[in-house]
Amino acid sequence: MPQMRKRGKFIFGKSIIRESGVIQFPEQAIKEYDIASEGKIYLVTGSKRTGGFCVSRKGLLASSKLGHIFNDNPQLRDYASKEGEFIKYKGRAYAWVSITADGKISLNDEVMQYLKLEKDMKLLSIRSSDIAFTMGAYGPLLEESFKHDSEIKVY
Repeated sequence: MPQMRKRGKFIFGKSIIRESGVIQFPEQAIKEYDIASEGKIYLVTGSKRTGGFCVSRKGLLASSKLGHIFNDNPQLRDYASKEGEFIKYKGRAYAWVSITADGKISLNDEVMQYLKLEKDMKLLSIRSSDIAFTMGAYGPLLEESFKHDSEIKVY
């Protein structure tokens, strides 16, 4: 399901937060962002409108206009903070987590609580930019997606 409406955001699919806290990212997002290539990814708190979190990796962030995040937070850059520990910086919070080669992450209860997520919740995978995609938890895009449930692949 590329777009739900003309000139709308590109949708990769929906991911269910499993009872174990595991989330499988959509295949196309994994490939497009080469997201599993480094074995670790960054979760960034989502917007007030969409919630959830944004997903990126060091290779994409470091060379972008957001590379200063690593200069100002070397514990993130070097994965020296605890896995899943959010570090607040300029209005957002950032954490790193491990990712499997096939694009799965596992969120513990603390991370789920921090991101205001619940087990069995469906997250909408949305292309955000060339450096990150969003796993949206609520808002108008998720609401619109319900009208297209039969067209959107669930992971």
